[in-house]
Amino acid sequence: MRQEFEVDEEYDGQRLDKYLAQIYQGQSRSFFQKLIRSGNAEINHRTAAKNSILLENGDLVSIEIPEARSVEILPENIPLDILYEDDDLLIVNKPKGMVVHPSAGHYSGTLVNAVMYHCRDSLSGINGEIRPGIVHRIDMDTTGSLIVCKNDQAHTEIARQIKEHSVTRKYRGIVCGVVKDDEGTIHGDIGRHPVQRKKMAVTAKNGKPATTHYRVLERFDKYTYMEFQLETGRTHQIRVHMSDRGYPLLGDELYGGTGKHYAVKGLQGQTLHAMTIGFVHPSTHQYMEFSAPLPQYFECLLNKFRK
Repeated sequence: MRQEFEVDEEYDGQRLDKYLAQIYQGQSRSFFQKLIRSGNAEINHRTAAKNSILLENGDLVSIEIPEARSVEILPENIPLDILYEDDDLLIVNKPKGMVVHPSAGHYSGTLVNAVMYHCRDSLSGINGEIRPGIVHRIDMDTTGSLIVCKNDQAHTEIARQIKEHSVTRKYRGIVCGVVKDDEGTIHGDIGRHPVQRKKMAVTAKNGKPATTHYRVLERFDKYTYMEFQLETGRTHQIRVHMSDRGYPLLGDELYGGTGKHYAVKGLQGQTLHAMTIGFVHPSTHQYMEFSAPLPQYFECLLNKFRK
């Protein structure tokens, strides 16, 4: 299926492969580099000759993405940082750069591949063969706490709590800019971006209600260290809400800016960590809460900004 996009001013001067990876978030640049080399990409109706072509405002970019192929998802012996485990579920601390479940371009190295090896045949099947045990997800470059369900009964109960917004989900993030209010709440309906396929936006037209509570933890010269608590769980919710307020997550290429204050050398993706998750256990009916420690890269950034 071929899709066409008009390049916005914000992407003027950007490489073709990087642009496509931002439009189709969740796919790697290497995935699009292969498609470009195969002649699947066009700029202004001419086949793109190489990945490094620089785009201009108003260019028409089209890409032919092959139909998804049927693949066998295999267990892989990938180390897991397990915060908790019992017969019904496990809580894992997902690392940066790991995709939660297989998709085009990511058929191995995912969290699903890892938990399939760890849990053998003990995973819920409600979400199908591609997403066994997965009841919710976090973005590839977001780290932190994630629930994996080992059976359908646990999956159904946790899914019900997520739907009713009774699961506690607290995040830590570093945003660009100095947030003035010590705490507050953002209400803003979130829906699909009208032009960019994998991008969400605050919109009243096709959006669903979204609420994010925030609290400032520490202010720096050009950045703010914050805690976020989700009342709802829309796609990219924190990233969209903070960008809409003018405080994009540090390192967020999709929703952030391109100036020198919006990125740090060597940083991959947004500086966002799913720190705490709390829920009522599906079997014991007791409330449980777990926190994943901040990743090393996050701690290093904080220490750097404190100097």
